[in-house]
Amino acid sequence: MLYPFLLAPVLKTPLWSGRRLNKDYGKAGSEKIGESWELSARPDAAVTVKNGPLAGTSLYTVFEKFSRELIGDTPLPNGGFPLLVKLIDAALPLSVQVHPDGALAKRLGEEGGKTELWYILDAEKDAAIYYGLRDGISEKEAAAALQGDGFDAVLRRIPVQRGEVYFLPAGLPHAIGKGVLLAEVQENSDVTYRLYDYGRRDEAGKPRPLHVEKGTLALRAYSDREIEELRFASGKTPRDGDTLLAATPYFRAELLSLSGETTLPRRNYLRHLLCLEGKATLREGDTQLSFRKGDSILLPAALGNTHLEGEGTILLSSL
Repeated sequence: MLYPFLLAPVLKTPLWSGRRLNKDYGKAGSEKIGESWELSARPDAAVTVKNGPLAGTSLYTVFEKFSRELIGDTPLPNGGFPLLVKLIDAALPLSVQVHPDGALAKRLGEEGGKTELWYILDAEKDAAIYYGLRDGISEKEAAAALQGDGFDAVLRRIPVQRGEVYFLPAGLPHAIGKGVLLAEVQENSDVTYRLYDYGRRDEAGKPRPLHVEKGTLALRAYSDREIEELRFASGKTPRDGDTLLAATPYFRAELLSLSGETTLPRRNYLRHLLCLEGKATLREGDTQLSFRKGDSILLPAALGNTHLEGEGTILLSSL
């Protein structure tokens, strides 16, 4: 019988890593951490269960043994685990990149498409992201510009602030700028086509590889209306005061503002809780867990009603 899992993340240290995931979110690892993979069942980067009878077991192993109890009846793309959730701290700008959709990924022999969502946790003064093509720029013009130093002329630069939400469908070129801290919910795919990287080199002194040819095939010019339609493509749209961030065919994301007690009713699908602020206690059956800012809990589909008590903000991701 499965139970709520407190998860140990997988930490990544790319060259643009910062110190805030360690300092503000309690991620004990190297001095600089760029990504904390909070939910992952990838065989090469699976989070680990920290509590209960399965303590020390990777989520990849749990998924292999208990996929139905863990996921429920939701059809799985490519038969694999469906979600990937991260915390990202960009002390330096990330490369300009794009991800393929499912159809292109299949045609190119990749593992799958990649649509994602960013929730801005904090941003330094004048911090920004690159988000899609500027109005009037075609995919062909963008592809040509991105082969040189002209990405600034074809991509939209958007100053960002704490609490903002950005939905990134597959095909949308993008980059996280310096000084941005965010949570990311995405399809479980690690396919990234790097289009521009500021001439940076890796630890061995070699230029990091670009994927211009594949990236050009993936590029898509979206209107704001198209992005919003995809963001709420499941048919449910947010109402005034609603906490829904996205409801897509790939994932659902919402914010829970916890003040006192609340109950998450039983659902026949997987849910992931990432505590962004505060602290709380979770109770389900015989399991009781205390958690705080930076902690992740996975609720398998087979669970009953789950009770939360405390004060804080939680990013809830599900299918």
